[in-house]
Amino acid sequence: MKNFDISAIFNKIADLLEIRGDNPFRVRAYRKAAFNIETLGRDVSGLSAADLTEIPGIGSDLASKIEEYLRSGRIGTYEKLRQEVPEGLADLLNVPGLGPKTVGLVYRQYKVRNLDELERLARDHRLASLPGIKEKTESNIIKGVEMLRRASSRYPLGRILPLAEEIGRYLREKAPVDRMDVAGSIRRWKETVKDIDILSTSKDPKAVMLAFIHMPGVKEVLMKGPTKSSVVTEEGIQVDIRVVEEDSYGSALAYFTGSKAHNIRLREMAVKAGMKLNEYGIFREKGGKKLGGREEKDIYRLLGLAYVPPELREDTGEIEAAAEGSLPCLVELSDIRGDLHLHTSWSDGSQSLEELVEASINRGYQYAAVTDHSKGLGVARGLNEERILEQMRHVSSLNRRLRSFRLLSGVEVNIKADGSLDFDAGLLRRLDIVVASVHSGFKQPGEKITKRIVAAMQNPCVSIIAHPSGRLIGEREAYEMDMDAVLRAASRTGTAIEINAYPLRLDLSDSYVRTARAQNVPLVISTDSHTAGQFQNMAYGLGVARRGWLEKGDVANTLDSDELLKILQKKRPAS
Repeated sequence: MKNFDISAIFNKIADLLEIRGDNPFRVRAYRKAAFNIETLGRDVSGLSAADLTEIPGIGSDLASKIEEYLRSGRIGTYEKLRQEVPEGLADLLNVPGLGPKTVGLVYRQYKVRNLDELERLARDHRLASLPGIKEKTESNIIKGVEMLRRASSRYPLGRILPLAEEIGRYLREKAPVDRMDVAGSIRRWKETVKDIDILSTSKDPKAVMLAFIHMPGVKEVLMKGPTKSSVVTEEGIQVDIRVVEEDSYGSALAYFTGSKAHNIRLREMAVKAGMKLNEYGIFREKGGKKLGGREEKDIYRLLGLAYVPPELREDTGEIEAAAEGSLPCLVELSDIRGDLHLHTSWSDGSQSLEELVEASINRGYQYAAVTDHSKGLGVARGLNEERILEQMRHVSSLNRRLRSFRLLSGVEVNIKADGSLDFDAGLLRRLDIVVASVHSGFKQPGEKITKRIVAAMQNPCVSIIAHPSGRLIGEREAYEMDMDAVLRAASRTGTAIEINAYPLRLDLSDSYVRTARAQNVPLVISTDSHTAGQFQNMAYGLGVARRGWLEKGDVANTLDSDELLKILQKKRPAS
């Protein structure tokens, strides 16, 4: 929870500094520190001052602020900024395309303090009179506010899952729980989540409730009962816990995991079979004899179904497949043999090539691809031809010293406005993997951006299209593009499409993953890691893949390196 809290405060500091017009390098330092803390993979509470400064982006000044928070629960710099910048202005920065300069300008001119006031001015066309704001800008602001409202009741999975896991660890340590699971949409790995549902068994439910409502970070207790309680965290997230009888745990877990539509289908099947199904178990309708409920598998077995993995419980065909015995054997984390989208300190990452290799080996991988940005992305210190060639020599040198592991040379090239790439074919053919992606021109018309991506796929050197829709969950909508046309082109050209495991992307989405699978599009799961701590995000990409019904054979990076390269280089003309 401390990582989550500190990361949130550092991001808020960055927001307030931006509005105030501070040095952009200082703002960027806070954002980088926030990101690296949130994805650290270790609890900062247990780190010394020296350990803190070893975190990428954390110097002595930021380390002292972390220590200040761990001591007192507050950071003086943030409290001071909150007094200087009106509350609510930071929310305006969440509107896509609305930068800090514009926020400051709108505030000075109209004293705007919240989204409602901003939207009203945009609808009244009063913003277009300000420097740099046009009617199109007003239209984008209205769309952005509407998007934020749609997303306001749900949170990205990547923000909520770490908190849910931390709560689970706390309760296992502080409360007498026996069995315990996080249920709901988190267990189904949905990309956005409304709240956190925790289910447990215990011989002392009262003690569990007491520990739960007194957890660190609880802002408000909504309800405390003998077996059920609800709280709201300081981040505004509702967390519910239920303690159930051991004999009903499986049925309760199924009930609180499945989507509403999935659960309705199960109850309908039970009724037709002369049974009654609820959170307490599955019963014979006549006489009320309990038939099962201790384990989830009891429920599906008694209904004549194969066990349905949580990720598939959305009533999108899984009931029929379970009845026919044709459910997919879903890909597992242990099936992944390597990560194919990784950045280092050669561009905008914070890990060296050696650290990348070490982190990959520690995860049990057989290979990994270094794919630093190309020269077209100057803000990310993109590599030019000379630096790419120099990095390739380093990769070759490392590979000569490695045993049972292979570092693949690659690059993430920018897809230009006309669909061309940063480097010519002569250089790209020398690389093992070429990842292509869009990093600019997000607001191009849908037809143009679709043609742009398809043109890149027609390049015989392009192996993978990364984060194909460009969305950032809750922050930026996907491009206006024809994803179906992109997937058809991927199938036709043999270009792999990436499931990007970065928690705010999770792009390709699960519905399009199923479409891609049906069209035999090659698929890979990669983390887009910029630090070693982000390698663990592979689990998020796996969740998307499993929701998309993918099996091991559907994911290219479950293959060994030679088989993988045969697929990814199949497009290339024979040399």
